Amino acid sequence: MLDAIDRQILRILQQDARTPNNEIAKQVGIVPSATSERIRKLVEKGIISGYDGRLNPQALGYDLVAFIYVRTDEPVNTRGAGEELAAISEVQEVHNVAGEDCYLVKVRVKDTEALGRFLREKIGAIKSVRNTRTTIALETFKETLGVPVDDVDHKQ
Repeated sequence: MLDAIDRQILRILQQDARTPNNEIAKQVGIVPSATSERIRKLVEKGIISGYDGRLNPQALGYDLVAFIYVRTDEPVNTRGAGEELAAISEVQEVHNVAGEDCYLVKVRVKDTEALGRFLREKIGAIKSVRNTRTTIALETFKETLGVPVDDVDHKQ
C-alpha cells in the first residue's frame, strides 16, 4: 500500500525527476537512505517505470499537434498496425480505441506540410490502413504525462 510519504515522493519525482535524493528526503521528512529505499521499492513494484528528459517541442520546431483516427481492415485482436504506428518517430501516443475507428494517434510535426507528408508517406505506407480522420490542435491548455497520486491506494 502506498502511504503519504510514497505519494509525496511520487509527486516530487513527477515534477522534477532530477531532484536530488537528499532534497526529496528533506521535503518528505525522512533520512536520505530511507528515501533511496522507498524509491528503489517503487521502481521494483513498477510504479516508477523510468526517468525521461522532457523536451520543449516548440523550441525544436515541432509546432503542430494532430490527433489522427485510424481505421484498419486488419482482423480483430490483431495488433500489427498499432505496432507499426508506434514505431514512427513523430507519433507520441497510440491508443487502440472502441468505436468505428481502430486507433487514436497523437503526432507532433513541424507544420501542415509536414503533416500532409506524414499522412501520405508514413501512415499511408501501412498496408492495413483503410482511412484516417485528422484533427489539428489549435491551442494546448494542458499536456502532461503526470498521474494523480493523491488518492492512490496500491497493494503490495
